[in-house]
Amino acid sequence: MMNDIMPNNLYSKIAELLQTARQNAVRAVNQTMIYTYFEIGRMIVEDEQQGKERAIYGNHILKELSKQLTVDFGKGFSQDNLERMKKFYLFYSNPISATPLRKLTLSWSHYLKLMRIENPDERNFYEIECVANNWSLRELKRQCDSALYERLALSRDKEGIKELAQKGQIIEKPTDMIKDPKTITQNLVKISTAS
Repeated sequence: MMNDIMPNNLYSKIAELLQTARQNAVRAVNQTMIYTYFEIGRMIVEDEQQGKERAIYGNHILKELSKQLTVDFGKGFSQDNLERMKKFYLFYSNPISATPLRKLTLSWSHYLKLMRIENPDERNFYEIECVANNWSLRELKRQCDSALYERLALSRDKEGIKELAQKGQIIEKPTDMIKDPKTITQNLVKISTAS
């Protein structure tokens, strides 16, 4: 009987509005968390750089800081996590970085995965692709595990690799999205014979 009174159109509009509001709230919380972790990393780095003697007992300071933050704010502030926040700041504070702070839009889990990639060009490539293609963490891991960057780099010249790292994969025509199985096989043969 309720369906006779309320048009489906109204419910659909309200449901869509609520879903959008939830997604926006999650994004806002994520951005706040990323900014906060970045700032914690900055504060740790700046505190350590006040003098060489301070750097010697820096681990002791992080250990004590971790204990106090955990008591006051709960889980998530282990010494290892504080080290990750420091590393996060060091990776993304560099003005040369492809991603200035205002563009840090991925989740903390994405950045933890990206920071494990030692090659800065490769890391930039995966970060750009994550944002451009809205990759979940699972998709990022899958693409890294399948060595997407290396496979694309094998099929390009040095300038192309540099462009790949700065702009991500550029799709100019439909065939760029769907690779010829023969080309894929040839690249796989090159990879296996190079090993």
